[in-house]
Amino acid sequence: MGAHESMEHAEHAEHASGSNKGIALLISVIALFLAFSETLGKGAQTEALAKNVEASNLWAFFQAKSIRRTTVQAVSEHARLSLGTVPDEATKAALQKQIDDWQKTAARYRSEPETGEGSEQLAERAKHAEHERDLAMARYHHYEVASAAFQIGIVLASATIITGMMVLAWLSGLLAVGGLGFMAIGLFAPHAVHLM
Repeated sequence: MGAHESMEHAEHAEHASGSNKGIALLISVIALFLAFSETLGKGAQTEALAKNVEASNLWAFFQAKSIRRTTVQAVSEHARLSLGTVPDEATKAALQKQIDDWQKTAARYRSEPETGEGSEQLAERAKHAEHERDLAMARYHHYEVASAAFQIGIVLASATIITGMMVLAWLSGLLAVGGLGFMAIGLFAPHAVHLM
């Protein structure tokens, strides 16, 4: 091998080494984005699960309050219908007082704004938890798409080192930009693009 060939080989090796450093940097940056996307995705997934449990608990509490209210209303109505058959005025007055108490209890089971535990308030809280669950799930899906784009980008960038095909590095960069776009959608407008 002559001096000229050695020089060309050294220049080619230096160019390949510089190119590989650039690809390695690209892989590192995309891996960083992947870590953020995965962290955001796990956080959104955990929040969605927690809000789903919260909504389920609130709907169960709502159902229990509704059953209690219905039972108290039925007993109160039955007692009201029985008032005419009670001959004793003292017993009639006591029964009327009990009917009034049952009606107050039924009204409290329907609406109890001071505690937030009336069936109307429970339904509102459950709907709010469902909305937060749906928002978290929408975010989660966008972060998952972003993670997939970053992972494919890392694979393509790695393949660039082996094949020397720079078009793979460009595709990798485009996937990274797309992944960042999906992360931004997940953060700021999760319902803007419907994936599922």
